[in-house]
This record gives sequence, C-alpha cells and structure tokens, in this order.
Amino acid sequence: MDALHDAVDPALAELPERMTSDAARVMLVAIGLQESRLTWRRQRAGGPARGLWQFERNGAVRGVLVHEASRSEARAACARRDLPATATAVYMALETDDVLAAVFARLLLWTDPLPLPDDMDAGWSYYLRNWRPGKPHPQTWPAYYRRAVQAVQERHRTAGDAGDAA
Repeated sequence: MDALHDAVDPALAELPERMTSDAARVMLVAIGLQESRLTWRRQRAGGPARGLWQFERNGAVRGVLVHEASRSEARAACARRDLPATATAVYMALETDDVLAAVFARLLLWTDPLPLPDDMDAGWSYYLRNWRPGKPHPQTWPAYYRRAVQAVQERHRTAGDAGDAA
C-alpha cells in the first residue's frame, strides 16, 4: 500500500521508537482509509479538513500542537520542515505533505491515554474517540481495518523477502 510506504513509515521514522508499532501502522492506515480513502487531501463537499487524515485547523491540528503529550514532537516535525509551529501553517502544509499529516495523525493517537487497540471493534472506538467524526460510517470500518491489517502483514512479508535476498 502506497500510503503505508510513502507516508506512514517515513512519519514513524521521524518519531521516537516508543511511538512506532504495527498497531500504530494499522490504526493510521485504517483511519486514513476511513477519513479520505487515503486519496483526498481536501475534505469533499468543501469541508474544512485537510490532509489524508482530514484534520481541521482549530481541531486536531491545534490540539496536537498544544497537548502536553504531543507538542514537543509536533514542534520538532515542524522545525524539520522549516515550518512555523502554528495551526495555520501546519493546516496549510497537510494538503501537500503526507508525511507531516501522518506524523500529526500518530501524535493525535499518542494523546489518548489508552493503549492502541489490537482488534477491529476496539479500533473503531479508538477512532471515534480521537477523530470525533461528524458523520461516522461504521459500515465501512470493518473492510478498511482488515485492509490495514493486510497491508501491515504484507509489509512484513515484503521486508522479509528483501532481507532474504540480501
């Protein structure tokens, strides 16, 4: 899956190892699919959300920038990009910087005091609690979650094959 390789893995590589896990990968891919099909970088129908994880400037963007658990890593991600650590600057960048969008999505998950879920139903609850979607679509979640699990499993198979060839 392109988003896993091109956005999620590079984003996790920027963050401390304690934030990197297959559970994080699964949740980021599943939520990205749920929010934007990992395709739309602007909310459809003219809505305010931006980036593959569909963050709003005064919602998740601002929250990640100011939350005690995420602000230092959020500011570091901005500094790596010579980007002011402001809600407006980040919000504008999310539309073109998929890695930054994935960093902020992971940091939003990090602000939740509960551990990352390891099953579809708990994942849905985690998503609802953290993204607070205005119009949730529970009927699409199971397929997206399974697709995310498969993508992460495939990542391991591919990495194993590459390691075998080396």
